[in-house]
Amino acid sequence: MTNIPNELFYTKTHEWVKKISQSVVIMGITAHAQEQLRDIVFVELPSLGKELKAGEACAVVESVKAAYDIFSPLSGKVIKINEKIQEKPQRVNEDPYGEGWFLHIEISDPNEFNALLSQAQYQAICEPAP
Repeated sequence: MTNIPNELFYTKTHEWVKKISQSVVIMGITAHAQEQLRDIVFVELPSLGKELKAGEACAVVESVKAAYDIFSPLSGKVIKINEKIQEKPQRVNEDPYGEGWFLHIEISDPNEFNALLSQAQYQAICEPAP
């Protein structure tokens, strides 16, 4: 089974969110997502200051298979990007919950956390049906 840390929040589209403070989160893609993508060769991140809306595309990941949109889990402003994954995209494959993070977002609506999934809820959508 894929590693799914308990302290994070998740989306149905395989992004993860970690609260850094009441108004700032860090986000990336899950281990399950990077396993499906396989070898990531390019990551395109939004510019600093970009306003994001929950559920809208905010980044692009290219693997040896194809290019995939990454969706913002929450609305807010991009306040930091992980330039290291642009220089070495395979960090996302190697450490999706650590060195492979994507963005820091200053969130605009804390109520949007209610739409995110818990570890158990996310695990249920990742497990194959019996």
